[in-house]
Amino acid sequence: MTAKVFIDGAAGTTGLEIRERLAGRRDISLVQLSDAVRKDAAARARALNESDLVILCLPDDAAREAVSLIENNSVRVIDASSAHRVAPGWVYGFPEMEPDQRAKIASAARVSNPGCYPTGFLALVRPLTRAGIIPFDFPLTVNAISGYSGGGKAMIAEFENKSSPTYVETVARTYALGLSHKHVPEMQVHAKLAHAPVFAPSVGRFYRGMIVEVPLQLWALPKKATQAQIHAVLAEAYESDVLVDVAGLEESATLKTLDAESLANTNRLKLYVFGNENAGQVRLTAVLDNLGKGAGGAAVQNLNIMLGLPETEGLL
Repeated sequence: MTAKVFIDGAAGTTGLEIRERLAGRRDISLVQLSDAVRKDAAARARALNESDLVILCLPDDAAREAVSLIENNSVRVIDASSAHRVAPGWVYGFPEMEPDQRAKIASAARVSNPGCYPTGFLALVRPLTRAGIIPFDFPLTVNAISGYSGGGKAMIAEFENKSSPTYVETVARTYALGLSHKHVPEMQVHAKLAHAPVFAPSVGRFYRGMIVEVPLQLWALPKKATQAQIHAVLAEAYESDVLVDVAGLEESATLKTLDAESLANTNRLKLYVFGNENAGQVRLTAVLDNLGKGAGGAAVQNLNIMLGLPETEGLL
């Protein structure tokens, strides 16, 4: 029997991405509301309670409201908003983050999809905090740039709609200058850090794709780890994963530049350890599609795990 899946917020950027990945699959049945009733509270409540699994692609407050409308205890939920990423009772939906994370997701009733920036950050940092190479109280900085689709319809209009009064011609711009970006709590909590990292995100004039980077002063680490040791920890952490790849040190050494769009339209995540042994420094770098492994692709991966389906179904 096919599972009934309802995407609440299917008309948004992430919702459309997920719906495209699920369209045509025979192992699930999409519950869809017409445009005439998709904002009707009663119709939404019925769809939420009559589905086997619900994916929420809504603003945070609307996602919390949607959860409150679910009275059927058998309905399972994936929330793609940031509303529940550090909330008690919710499992964090990054399957590769911990050795037992897939098992937790598979048995969970409530799963919170990770943010795009935290996906890159945690992929780089969590294996190193788990191994004790990065101490829990070590100060970390995150530099990142994303395609403008990460800002949703409003930001897409800023970069694409030349007739809009909010249209911008800038090539790249930084933001979150108040150091209070909503992704920071999940970075800190799930990396198991004592202090919030300094997060410096930017947006560029390209639709999808992103680079997330964590610079490290190796000489400042208590264990004085080398570039090769850090790379070995990351390579071992993801050696059995299909969607996460760790570039070899030889490959990294040959690169002069890195393209934020290199994994656009995929559901993959690639990690690099760039370094200078003489300076005692490394740049831990993640490349991914903010709408793929950073959003819609991650939701489909979690759906597959929760329903007991092949994890990469519809993703490769």
